[in-house]
Amino acid sequence: MNGKNNRRKIATVNSTETVYKGKPFSFVVEDIMLPNHVNVQMAMVRHPGSTGIVPLFDDGSVVMTLQYRHAVKDYLLEIPAGTMDHGETPLQCARRELEEETGLVAKHFTKLCEVHILPAYSDEKIHVYLARNFIQTQQNLDADEILQVVKYPLEEVAAMINKGLITDALTILSIQRTWLYLQHRDMF
Repeated sequence: MNGKNNRRKIATVNSTETVYKGKPFSFVVEDIMLPNHVNVQMAMVRHPGSTGIVPLFDDGSVVMTLQYRHAVKDYLLEIPAGTMDHGETPLQCARRELEEETGLVAKHFTKLCEVHILPAYSDEKIHVYLARNFIQTQQNLDADEILQVVKYPLEEVAAMINKGLITDALTILSIQRTWLYLQHRDMF
């Protein structure tokens, strides 16, 4: 049950202050009255949304990126992913990000799910896709993207998740959704 389809009360926003406006997201502080009539200030990231893509080959291997993430000062093994540009649909973003990061153009996309990855302080919604049937082109990385494209069998990726070697939440969730989809396509 999501908040849009029920009749539960939501907070009343008294004021909003944009503390930082960047590309692609902003940071705001809102003074709100909660449904229980308590007045509080909440800091939040306002995000245009993003996509995550699991590129799966016919042999069962998955293309991933080993990407430098400065916030954690480490390289993380992740699925290709990125932020939607203004006016872009989730599928357009998935197609663009897959090619930019991996040099792959997929002929077939299946939407696996939509998730709010950090709803305690961000409104970002991530659209997760399974991509198949590829044509190789070339990468077109942004200046701040430091990554290496790698390929692993899906079973090995699942084992790396179980061993704690993959810590990116979007990657973990997306690989699990892919596994579920492959086992139970009739549920999707």
